[in-house]
Amino acid sequence: MPVSRTYHPFRRAAALLPAIAACVALAGCSSTASDTPPSAAGSASATHSGPESPGTESTGSTAPPRAGKTEPVSPASVSIPSVGVDSTVMRLGLNADGTVEVPPAEQGMTVGWYTGGAVPGQPGAAVLIGHNDTRFGRAVFHDLKKIREGADISVRDKAGKTVHFTVTGTETVDKKAFPTDKVYGSTDGSTLRLITCDGAFDADGHPVDNLIVYAALR
Repeated sequence: MPVSRTYHPFRRAAALLPAIAACVALAGCSSTASDTPPSAAGSASATHSGPESPGTESTGSTAPPRAGKTEPVSPASVSIPSVGVDSTVMRLGLNADGTVEVPPAEQGMTVGWYTGGAVPGQPGAAVLIGHNDTRFGRAVFHDLKKIREGADISVRDKAGKTVHFTVTGTETVDKKAFPTDKVYGSTDGSTLRLITCDGAFDADGHPVDNLIVYAALR
């Protein structure tokens, strides 16, 4: 099994909205998706080289922000008591090649928030990515497969405000058939998705599936 590998959980389609699929690594876990998700609040825009900061506007002018408009505060930590997760949250943007970053293997016990999605608690789908295992051993989402419907997920932001989500379901999918629209598409309210690797291993020792946890704001 290789000990150093570039992880590519997401791909953007050139000249289209991002075609995104998620995965985190067990010493080299990767996934792609060919579907193009619909435009949604908090989604990365194909007209930019990278995702905009959550809550900002791109108007093409130098006019000051409208009075009273405040930016959502980035998440600082996430807790899932039922599966033993209590982690700080790091920001994940885009790499130079258009792929989305994942937490580095040496920070396998840290959850990452994809800044091209919604801020947890704000309208849209917020996405948190965590490793199952890395070359350094078990990682933050190692026991995510044990989570059950109704479980509580709390996310605290950098201002100290905590929002709670309730797990509504889980899904294990083949990485080659990642449900991009379902995960990243528009939602009626504030939702949360947790993504890690799962399933059997391929010939290179990489998990072939993704585990997706769906949750809604309480």
